[in-house]
Amino acid sequence: MIVGLPKEIKSDEYRVALLPVGAEELTAAGHKVLIEAGAGQGSGIADAEYSAAGATIVGQAAEVWAGADLVVKVKEPQPTEWPLLRKGQTVFTYFHFAADEALTRAIIQSGSTAIAYETLRDSRNNLPLLTPMSEVAGRMSIQEGAKYLERPQEGRGILLAGVPGVAPAEVAILGGGVVGSNAAKVAAGLGANVKILDVNVDRLRYLDDIMPPNVTTLYSDRHMILDSIARADLVIGAVLVTGARAPRLVRRADLARMKQGAVIVDVAIDQGGCIETSRPTTHREPTYVIDDVVHYCVTNMPGAVGRTSTYALCNVTLPYLLQLANKGWRNVAAANVGVAEGVNIDRGRVTNLAVAETFGLPYSPWNALADS
Repeated sequence: MIVGLPKEIKSDEYRVALLPVGAEELTAAGHKVLIEAGAGQGSGIADAEYSAAGATIVGQAAEVWAGADLVVKVKEPQPTEWPLLRKGQTVFTYFHFAADEALTRAIIQSGSTAIAYETLRDSRNNLPLLTPMSEVAGRMSIQEGAKYLERPQEGRGILLAGVPGVAPAEVAILGGGVVGSNAAKVAAGLGANVKILDVNVDRLRYLDDIMPPNVTTLYSDRHMILDSIARADLVIGAVLVTGARAPRLVRRADLARMKQGAVIVDVAIDQGGCIETSRPTTHREPTYVIDDVVHYCVTNMPGAVGRTSTYALCNVTLPYLLQLANKGWRNVAAANVGVAEGVNIDRGRVTNLAVAETFGLPYSPWNALADS
C-alpha cells in the first residue's frame, strides 16, 4: 500500500501525523511512504530523517494525494485540498464533521473513505486517538485563559493564583472529561478556585476523590451553570458528545450575568462550541469580545505546541495506521468494532449516525455497503 503524508496547511498548524519511526515501520512492512517536503518542519523533524527511515520525499502536496491509497493527516482536509481527494482513497485524520457541513458534503462527493480519529474507540470504550490532544488542549486552556485575563488582552486584570491578601481567580469548567480534568489540574495547581460541572455523578465522585481541595465538583444543570459563570473569571467549555455537535450550554443572554472582562475558552469549538456566541478563531487572531466577555475559540489549540502534540498523537495513531495499511480498513473494522466506529463516511455515504442526524443525511452502516 502507498501511505501519504501531506504537510498541514491549516493556519498555524505545526503538527505532523507521522514520525520517522512510523515511516520506518511502514516501509519495513512492505509499504511505500510518500511525504511532502517540509511536512515535519513545524515539529522540528527534517526531511532527511524521513528519508533515512525509508520514506520518499516529494515536492508537492498534489503528488502525495495523487499517489497515496491511504492519507494520514492531523487536521481535516482544507477547502483547497478537497479537489485532491479521490474515489477509493482512505483518509485517516481528525474530521469533526458535525461542526462543518461543507466539509461533510465535500468528503461525500469525493467518494473517499473518512476514518476519524475522534470517534475511534478502544476495547475499554475510550477514545484513544482523541485523548492525547484533549489532554494538551485542557492544559493549554488554562495557560491561554490566564494570558487573556490580563488587562492588555482586554481581560479583567486577574492573576489566577492571586497573592497573599488577594483572592485567587474563580474558574468554572463545563465538562469533567479529559479536557475538563486536565484543565482543573493546571488551574488548581496555579492556586485558582475551581469548579467542575458535569451530568455524570459517578464521574464527579471520581474527580472529587482525585482533585486537590481547591476543586469543587457540581452537578451540571441550567441553574448551576448560570450561577457558576456569574461567579467565574474564567470559563472553560469542555463538553463532548462523541461525533455530534456540542450542546450549547451558555446562551447569548447569559453573558450579561458574567463579569466584565471575564474570559471564555471554548475547547469544544472543534465540535461547534458549547457557548452560543462561540465562533472559530485562529492562533493569529485568537480572541474577540462580545458583551464585555473575551472569547478564545481556536480550533487547533494543540497545533501551537507542535512538537509535544505530534509525539503525543503519533504514539497512539501509529498502531492503528499499521493495521490499516497491513490489512485494509474493511478487514480491520470487521474485526474491531472500535475501529468501525471511526469510519464516518464511506464512498459517498454517511456511516456515522451522529453526523447523519446533525445534517439530516441518510445513514448507512459501513458494513451494509458492498465492497468495490
